[in-house]
Amino acid sequence: MGDLPRLPTSPGFWRSPLRGRWFTSVLGLVLLVGITVLFVTGLVSYAAYNPGLHPVNDTTPDKGILGFYLFAWPTGPVWLYRFTQGLHVTLGITLIPILLAKLWSVVPKLFTLPPARSLAHALERISLLLLVGGGLFEFTTGVLNVQLDYVFPGSFYPLHFYGAWVFFAAFVAHAVLKTPAALRTVRRRLREGDEKAEKAEKAEKDADDLVAPDPDPPTVSRRGALWLVGGGSLLLFLTTVGQSLGGPFRRTALLAPHGGTDPAGGPNGFQINKTAAYAGIDAAETSEEAWRLVVTGHTGTVRLSRAQLLQLPLHSSSLPIACVEGWSTADQWWRGVRLRDLAALVGYEGDPPDVFVESLQRHGAFRRAALRANQVADPRSLLALYVNGEELSPDHGHPARVIVPAAPGVLNTKWVARLTFGDL
Repeated sequence: MGDLPRLPTSPGFWRSPLRGRWFTSVLGLVLLVGITVLFVTGLVSYAAYNPGLHPVNDTTPDKGILGFYLFAWPTGPVWLYRFTQGLHVTLGITLIPILLAKLWSVVPKLFTLPPARSLAHALERISLLLLVGGGLFEFTTGVLNVQLDYVFPGSFYPLHFYGAWVFFAAFVAHAVLKTPAALRTVRRRLREGDEKAEKAEKAEKDADDLVAPDPDPPTVSRRGALWLVGGGSLLLFLTTVGQSLGGPFRRTALLAPHGGTDPAGGPNGFQINKTAAYAGIDAAETSEEAWRLVVTGHTGTVRLSRAQLLQLPLHSSSLPIACVEGWSTADQWWRGVRLRDLAALVGYEGDPPDVFVESLQRHGAFRRAALRANQVADPRSLLALYVNGEELSPDHGHPARVIVPAAPGVLNTKWVARLTFGDL
């Protein structure tokens, strides 16, 4: 025997017996459904930030026509963002083994020569390059953000947003070109069975550029390889999903930063993202003597101490916290002053307007946030002073924090210093 070809551009370089039209088709059809759900839930997550309301909510400028679908985010059901973002993150992590297996199965196509045999082939190659690059970029940045170890230069939000559109455009183009053939391949396997389909694939080897012309001896069947990939995805699912489900399931979320047991006992013993120390909160300025809430609106400005806030009607809401990283808490019992009652103090009786919320926070993103009028008007939206019957701890936003049903966690501003009601 002569020396084996050493260049990736040679078909003989790729010798795995697993590659083939059926193996790639099954993976591709799973990704067709999974990535579509990922993209839709990602768009929903972006809308939840109300990016069209105020520039501080939107770190993705110049989105132009890419923001065509944006809508006012609702306040119900209260678990809405918890579900959509939990699905987005958990599904994204679960699909990683399938994505990697799919990329491995088609990697020979990246090296085929000539680069383009026709216009259709050129479009397919371009979509494949964008698909591979975009897929790796989106999944990598997403995982880094979930793990709170984001290291890419620039903000995660615009990079992930624009990258998603590039990736999904390539994904759609590739799906249009390949889905009909993938469906035919899978249907034939279901109709004719494994043995007949294997013979047909061998007969069509020359027409299938994924099949190695001189494959190595098999050590596992293609069906066995799919079970292995599926098992990897199931393992990631089981060790991640608990951070979104909460309760006893949180202990199964071994690969999630907010999985495991609750961080501490007591009424304030539930997950946090930013500690008071990280945010640069000075205990002296949150003391009873020093802290004042400044409320500004149509009739002017009022300054309220915590003691004065406690003299206003207090209300309770049972609401979770859900964050973009995919984790969420169980419902916590919050007690405080309704946002719409604070709006009434500065001249907005009846239908309250939007509100601009400012925090004492010195470090980290979302030191300020804007909420829509429908969020302010919801009777469950509070400037919370207590949680689960106890004063807020420093890490949970003492002396006061916003809590709004169905809103992303970063819009539930902690260590609130000022509320400005009116046109933003």
